[in-house]
Formats: sequence, C-alpha cells, structure tokens
Amino acid sequence: MLSGWVRRYWGIENKLHHVRDVTYDEDRSQVRTGSAPQVMAALRNTAIGLLRAAGFDNIAEANRHMIRDEARPLRLLQT
Repeated sequence: MLSGWVRRYWGIENKLHHVRDVTYDEDRSQVRTGSAPQVMAALRNTAIGLLRAAGFDNIAEANRHMIRDEARPLRLLQT
C-alpha cells in the first residue's frame, strides 16, 4: 500500500518536473532568490494545469498553439 502511494507520488512528481524542465527549461532558470522560484514554479504549474484541462496532452505543442493568436490564452483563462 505504501509502495503504491510512493510510486504514484513520484510518477506525478517526475511527470510534472519533466514537463516544466523540458518545456520551460526550468533547470536553467536564473530566478533563484526570495520567493521568486516558488512563484515561477506555481505559474508554470498553473499553465500546465490549464492546458491539460483544455485537453492538451503535449504542453510544448499547446504553447505553440496558444502563441499563434494572442487572444487564445485569454480565452483559456476565461473558461
């Protein structure tokens, strides 16, 4: 039971971190002081969550889709 919980936890953690690092290049971020790193991580997590809720599986592709029309991200926030 505990081992299943641990596997699920790390599966979610690795999936989210991998997307943040690969898509947003988080590991190379210069934001390192104060609460800024946590704020940026929260913003990235929010973006990923909104895109997944909108039906996107590939977050990099979703970002490219969103930037093609400046109104798309705003419409996503309104849903």
